[in-house]
Amino acid sequence: MNRVMKVEGLLLEKIRYYDDKEFEREYPIDFEIVHMSSSAAIGRILAKKRGVNSEIASIACILHDYGRIVTGLQENHASAAYEPVKSILEECGNFTEEEIETIATAAKNHSSKNIIGEPIDEIVKDADVFDCWQYDIPMKRPEQKIRLEKVIKELI
Repeated sequence: MNRVMKVEGLLLEKIRYYDDKEFEREYPIDFEIVHMSSSAAIGRILAKKRGVNSEIASIACILHDYGRIVTGLQENHASAAYEPVKSILEECGNFTEEEIETIATAAKNHSSKNIIGEPIDEIVKDADVFDCWQYDIPMKRPEQKIRLEKVIKELI
């Protein structure tokens, strides 16, 4: 089994665990699953176009909202993802320390749409806004709208 599928399988297992928790979620768990999966597909396409490792980009996109899975909250969900993402990747057992750090950092940084980061960070941010756009989720901040316009021009 490839690493993308392994991460997706483990993520679904973790989602089932956290979905049983007794706290309110700001987003339905079904949306979380669809958003993370479709963001991964968009991330793979962006990575191929940009000459970036598509496997790592796809995995970073799959895990980017894991902080919201763990906490149920939108606020600070990106920073809340950092340690749990590292734990999932360590549990998979087939990632280098550098890959783990790259993916966890991309998840941690994905909400900072106005700060330019590493290529994987940028792919996660772009996949996130594009995927939200396709589900008609409004872009509330100017930096989201600017990023979305650039990604649409790149992909369409």
